Amino acid sequence: MTVRATHATEAAGFLLLAALLFLAPAAGNAGPLEAVVGVRAQVPGDARTAEVLGTERVGSGIVIGEDGLVLTIGYLILEAERAEILLADQRSLPSKIVAYDYDTGFGLLKPLGRLGLDPVSLGSSKDLAEESQVLVASFAGEVATTAAYVVSRREFAGYWEYLLPDAIFTAPPHRGFGGAGLFGSDGKLLGIGSLVVGDAVEGTSLPGNMFVPIDALKPILGDLLARGRSAGPARPWLGLYTEELRGRLFVNRVAPKGPAAAAGLAAEDIVLAVKGEPVATMAELYRKVWALGAAGVEVPLTVLRGPDVTEITVTSGDRYDYLKLKTSY
Repeated sequence: MTVRATHATEAAGFLLLAALLFLAPAAGNAGPLEAVVGVRAQVPGDARTAEVLGTERVGSGIVIGEDGLVLTIGYLILEAERAEILLADQRSLPSKIVAYDYDTGFGLLKPLGRLGLDPVSLGSSKDLAEESQVLVASFAGEVATTAAYVVSRREFAGYWEYLLPDAIFTAPPHRGFGGAGLFGSDGKLLGIGSLVVGDAVEGTSLPGNMFVPIDALKPILGDLLARGRSAGPARPWLGLYTEELRGRLFVNRVAPKGPAAAAGLAAEDIVLAVKGEPVATMAELYRKVWALGAAGVEVPLTVLRGPDVTEITVTSGDRYDYLKLKTSY
C-alpha cells in the first residue's frame, strides 16, 4: 500500500483526532488521553531478563479499570521487584504487579493508592483496517502524541519464541512505544505498543511500530486478574533464539541453563525440522513445537551443525518456571 505521510496530511490527521479525543472532556467526562500514565520498574540484577532488557525499565501504561488497573506491555514489569505508576501531576504511586502473560505480551499492575483517573474504554481491534488513522500516546513526564496510520495487519514472530497472529503495524514511528496506547478516532483503546520495527509494511524498509491488539486481552483478562497469567496448559518452551536468513532458521543463542542449552544446541546451529517436518521460519518452528503438547513434551529437532546433520531431542520446559517471577507476583 502507499503510506500517505506528507507533513500536511499528518498535521491534519493529528488535529482531527485530537479534536475527537477531547470531545469527551467538553461533554463533562474524562478524555482517553488522561488515562495515559507512566510505568517504572526495578528489576534485580540476577533476573533472567536483566542482561537483555536492563534492570531499570521505563515506559507507559493505560488505565483500564475503575480501581486504577493499568495495562502495559509486559516486558516493562517482567521479573520486577518494584514497580510504580507515574502521573502528570508529578506523583508516583507504588504498585502491585498483577499479571504477566507471555503469549500476548500484556502486563497488568495496580496502584497501592488512588490514581483519581477514569479508565479508558476498550475498542475492537479486529475492525481496525489498513489505512485507518490512529493516535499513539505515551508518557514521559507528560503525554506525548503522534498521529499515525495503520499500514499493515499481519502475523508477527519474535525471536524469543513469541507469535502474535494479528499484530497491528503503524507508521510513522512513535519513539515512546513501550506500553504506549493506540487510540481510534472514537477515543477507544485499540492496542498497546510493543516494538519499533524497520518493516512496518512487509518487504519494505518503512519504519514504524508494532502494537498488540486489544482484542487479545478480552478473553484472558479474567484469568490474568485471578491467577496472574492466562489459564490452560503452558506451551512447551525451548529457550532458543533464532533468526530467519536465506531460507534457513539459524540459532543466534540459547537461554543459559534452558532446555535447548541442556540438550546441547548452540549458536550457529541451523534448525531444519521438528519431528521430521521441515521448518524455515520462526512461525513454523513455534507452531510445530506447540502442536506436540504442553510444556515438558519431548521435541525432536533435526539440526545442521557445520557440514553434519544431527538429531537432537529437547525436553521442553515451562517458561514461567525459568523466569524469576516470585518477586513480581
